[in-house]
Amino acid sequence: MTRTIETITFEDAVRFISLEADCLDHRDYATWLGLWAKDGIYAIPIDPDAEDFADRLNYAYDDAAMRRMRVSRLTNGESISARDASNTLRSLSRFRMLDDEPAPDVRLRCAQHLVDYRRGAYRTYAANITYRLCIEDGGIRLAEKVVRLINSTDALAGMSFLL
Repeated sequence: MTRTIETITFEDAVRFISLEADCLDHRDYATWLGLWAKDGIYAIPIDPDAEDFADRLNYAYDDAAMRRMRVSRLTNGESISARDASNTLRSLSRFRMLDDEPAPDVRLRCAQHLVDYRRGAYRTYAANITYRLCIEDGGIRLAEKVVRLINSTDALAGMSFLL
């Protein structure tokens, strides 16, 4: 029996965000793309205080079409990032619901520590991530994911994977 979702609880949100991280670490991009709301936004701002991502410079500012193009570049074998893809491992912690009660649209923040292994070298990325989750087509979807790297104003290179 399928559970009908009318509100998103803290437990639902954490389980969903953990699924998203697992999809990315295992390069299950088809499932990852399916986790998004139709008008969902994925942003990695350079300015740590940015709120209006459309008007700022970002490492990523993706709507559905841009997410599909990014996944295509990662999987089609034609780009350098696809030929020598990174292996990643995400650890998520410190989950905090930013809304007082379960609702059909909730915001949650957590910490992410990501280890990237590529060409014999490890890189680590630490970030605060804010998610806005909604209910769409009977399931939980990502309405917004904002990755705020703690060193976002430094010169960063080699991010050939999805954060």
